[in-house]
Amino acid sequence: MLSNTPMKNWPSALVLCVLSIQAHADIFDVYRNPDGSTKWQWVANSALSLLILTLLIVAIFLLVANSRARRVNRELTDIKATLEDRVARRTQSLIETTEVLKNREQYITNIVESMPLMLIGLNQKMEIIQWNRVAESSTGRPISSVLGKNLWEAYPTITLTPNQVSEVLRNKTTMTIKHSQRDQYYFDITLYPLTDKDETGVVILVDDITKQMKAENKVSERDKVSAMGELASAMAYDINLPLQSILSSLLDSQAKLSRNELSDIKTELLDALKNACFSGQQASSIIQNLLDLANSHNDEKAPADVTLLMDQSIKLAGNLFTDLSGLRFTAINVTRHYHDNLPKIPCYQSELQQVFIRLLRAAFHSLNNNGQVNPAINIEISEFYDSLWIKVQHNGKALTPLEQEDIFQPFFSISDREPACPVEHRLSYSYFIITDHHDGQMSVTSDEKFGTCFNIQLPLV
Repeated sequence: MLSNTPMKNWPSALVLCVLSIQAHADIFDVYRNPDGSTKWQWVANSALSLLILTLLIVAIFLLVANSRARRVNRELTDIKATLEDRVARRTQSLIETTEVLKNREQYITNIVESMPLMLIGLNQKMEIIQWNRVAESSTGRPISSVLGKNLWEAYPTITLTPNQVSEVLRNKTTMTIKHSQRDQYYFDITLYPLTDKDETGVVILVDDITKQMKAENKVSERDKVSAMGELASAMAYDINLPLQSILSSLLDSQAKLSRNELSDIKTELLDALKNACFSGQQASSIIQNLLDLANSHNDEKAPADVTLLMDQSIKLAGNLFTDLSGLRFTAINVTRHYHDNLPKIPCYQSELQQVFIRLLRAAFHSLNNNGQVNPAINIEISEFYDSLWIKVQHNGKALTPLEQEDIFQPFFSISDREPACPVEHRLSYSYFIITDHHDGQMSVTSDEKFGTCFNIQLPLV
């Protein structure tokens, strides 16, 4: 197809060449007359038409450009409005954020200023950057006179050393220092490391706890006196029983001797001497137990087998608690339920033994007061999770609700009502040993149907 196309079109090309040789053209021929003169009217009309066309084209371009400019202006106006709105919102947000930051700064400043502690802030150079009102009042130096100064230059009496502050800065760990003079003053000084990017500082809190410690010491002393009062009262009560028995036997023998009843006097004297010896041994055991307790104080806990301590306490109770006018402890049916493989626990053995003895004593007196036909004490020791549980249950006289409320209360009570539980039968000393010295728990439940049960929970570690 392509090869035949030039062959078919060559006649047309030849005709065009012949005609073109004969043709001649002049673009200005239209503006000439046959005589060769110029047609100025046509020239003017053509020039005017060309100018009009040019102006028309320019006008069209201007209209198009104006339309585009308006559109661009509208877009710019919208962009400007959007930017102004964004700027306004950002400005408002910044104003609000600044206000919030100011309020928070003021709030934090108020907290720092109102703290009842002396607060001192230091930078890495141990220069003061924070100094609250308590620090001003305690040292007598306003903040303007200490800012930027070395701590020991501004406050030379502070009980801190540069090495201690350096250690906190280096290790970035909190340090607490206790400084006290017994019955004079007590201070807790805490150092907190603070890190802000590359800048590290220390905040020092100096807490004057003198009033608190003195109050706690008074309460502690009161509790100690209360415990000793309870213990002395219980011991006096227990010693009084055998002494009264001895006195009663001697008075009976004296009365029979005064009546010259010689026939039975030998037997009566032998019985009186037997009872007196027994009661004297009981009083001696009570006193010896008190002496053992006084001499058994140990500053460190030691692992102990609680079941062995309980067995020793039961054996000792047989010598301590004997009411010659009623029930003897040896006549009580004591049942023991010890779980197998019980672990040893860290404790003060002599103190824990005294707790068991006081519980057995409480059971003994309750059984005497109740006149129980089948007196019984049931003891159970078991392990439950991370604790050792000890239960001492008896079927003696039940405790009233008020007695249950008072039995663990100290000798000195802040209640205005008359105490329901006599001092010699309270267990506040035992409660103190369990809860304070051994971090355990102690409670009692009591009613006429199920009897009375003392529960002790001791941590295994």
